[in-house]
Amino acid sequence: MPTTPFSSRRHRTRAAATLTTAAVSVALLAACGSSTDSAAPAEDGKPVTITFWGWAKGTQEVVDAFNASHKDVQVKFEAIPSGNAGGYAKISNAVKAGNAPDVFNTEYAQLPDFVSKGAVQDITKVVSSELKAKYLPQSVELTTLGGATYGLPLDAAPQVFFYRKDLFDKAGITSPPKTWDEYRAAAEKLKKADPNSRIGTFFPDDPGVFEAMSWQAGAHWFKGADDSWKIDIKGAETQRVSDYWQKMISDDLVRVEPSFSQQWTASLQKGGTAGYLGAAWGGGVLKSTVPDTSGKWAAAAVPTWDGQPASGMLGGSTFAVSKDSKKAKAAVEFASWATTTPEGIQARIASGTSSMFPASPALVPVAKAAFKTDFYGGQDIYSIFVDAGKSIKQGWEWGPAMGATNSAIKDSFGKLSQGGTIQTAVDAGQQATVAELNHRGLKVAE
Repeated sequence: MPTTPFSSRRHRTRAAATLTTAAVSVALLAACGSSTDSAAPAEDGKPVTITFWGWAKGTQEVVDAFNASHKDVQVKFEAIPSGNAGGYAKISNAVKAGNAPDVFNTEYAQLPDFVSKGAVQDITKVVSSELKAKYLPQSVELTTLGGATYGLPLDAAPQVFFYRKDLFDKAGITSPPKTWDEYRAAAEKLKKADPNSRIGTFFPDDPGVFEAMSWQAGAHWFKGADDSWKIDIKGAETQRVSDYWQKMISDDLVRVEPSFSQQWTASLQKGGTAGYLGAAWGGGVLKSTVPDTSGKWAAAAVPTWDGQPASGMLGGSTFAVSKDSKKAKAAVEFASWATTTPEGIQARIASGTSSMFPASPALVPVAKAAFKTDFYGGQDIYSIFVDAGKSIKQGWEWGPAMGATNSAIKDSFGKLSQGGTIQTAVDAGQQATVAELNHRGLKVAE
C-alpha cells in the first residue's frame, strides 16, 4: 500500500521534512493511540463490555445474536443517525469529549477523515493476516492507510445497473447496454418510444455516484506520497465522465432529481424512469421503494467505456475502533464475527429484503440465500454482484477531508437546473479540498 500522509503540521515539526513510510506510521500511531488486549473476561469473572454505535439496518439483530453466543465479550449498542444525517458529527463530538464508543461504523470514504483527525486507532496488532485474507482485497485496500489497518470491512458496494425489462423491450432494446455509448443510444430509444421516458437519473444531492463513475473511469482523485497529498479531482478521466453526463443532461436524456426523493420514486412507479445506476445494496432498496413493479426489473453489469468489466464502489461500511478505547481486541472480536461469520451476516439480513454484498466473499452464498429474488423475476442478481465485485478497480484512495470535498460538489450540483455545470462542481471540489487540507496543515500537491 502507498504511504498515506495523514500526519498534520504539528507532527511534521517533530520529524524530518520528508516522512518515510515508517515515520508516517509512527505519527499515525501517536495520533491514534495503541490497542490493548482486552478480549478475556475481567478478573471478577464478568465479561468485557464494549460500546458500539451504528445505524445500518439489522445492526440490533447482529448485536443480539453476538451477545447470545458469546460469554467473554458483550456489546452495548446505541443506534445513531446515518453518517451524513448526523452520525459522523455525533461520533466526532464524542471523540473530542472523551466519551466515544469503543467501536463504530463508518463508510470507507469517511475513514481517512477520522484517521487524519486522530479519532480512530491503529488495530494492526490485533488484526491477523488470516483475518484480512477473508475480505476482498479492494476492501482491505480502503481500510489500510499508511501501511496500517484502521478498520474491518463490512460490505462492498460495486456498481450495478438495474433496469425495467418491459420498458426496454417496448423501446426495442434487446439487451442492457455494455458501454456508455450504448447507454446513451438506449436512452435515445427509450425517449423516442415514449417522450416521457428516461433511462436514469443524475442525483445532484449525492456526489458519491459521480465519484464511483470517476473511479470506474480510472481516475485517482487522491494520492498519498511521502508527506503530501496529490489532489487530482480535475484529471482527464474525471473530465471524460463530466463531459458525458453534462451532455446527457443537456440533451434531456436523464432526469436530474434528488436520490430517493418523492419525485424519483414517483417516476419509477409510473414508468417514467426505466433504469437506476446504483450499487449492490441498491437491489434491496429498489425492491422496497417500488414494490408494485415486482417482476419487471433486472440487474446487469454497469456500462463501461470499453465494454470490459470495471466498477467503482458506491458506499460500503467498516468497523473502526475509537482512539481512546482500551478494548480493541474485544472490539475486533465483535467486528470480525459480524463481518466474516455466517451467523453475523444471517442476523443482519434475515428479513430477506437486504441485498447487502459482504466484503467477505465466502459469505456471499449466505447473503444470496437470504435475499428473495421475486422482484427480479427470479434472476440470480448475486452473480452480477460477484462479477462486479471482482471488477472493482484497485488503487483508489479516499481523501482525508471528504466532507469538504462532497459539500462543495453537492452545492454546485444543486445549481445544475439553474445553468450550473458538472465541471463547475468538479472545480469547486478541487478548490475546497485543497483549501481544507491547507487549513489542517497537510501538505498538498496538485
